Amino acid sequence: MNKRILIIEDDQFLREFYQELLEGEGYLVDCSVDGETALKELRENEYNLALLDIMLPKKDGLQLLRELKIAPGKAAGLTIVVLTNLGQDAIIKQAFALGAAGYLIKSALSPDQVLTEIKSYLQKTSNG
Repeated sequence: MNKRILIIEDDQFLREFYQELLEGEGYLVDCSVDGETALKELRENEYNLALLDIMLPKKDGLQLLRELKIAPGKAAGLTIVVLTNLGQDAIIKQAFALGAAGYLIKSALSPDQVLTEIKSYLQKTSNG
């Protein structure tokens, strides 16, 4: 069964880039451009993984994590990996405290490295 991934990213270039990268690997990919839409998507649809940017319009990534923690809907148990350029320790700690499974710094990783990380998170989720 194909894994389903939601990319939550407001930067059009990056969003389309990651979407093509993941679809090229056979994943089913949906995209959200802001935190509000993403929250709705995550609560109503089942995903194997969500890639979450922190800097988003309407609701930022931390706000989205906070609200999912309170009322997850179908996102209960979902693996959420923060994919951002914000590398401040306080933000990273907060993301993990709110339930993020991982934290990737966009500017520090090549597309191949991002793909490798995503695959490893998906393997962890499918093993149980």
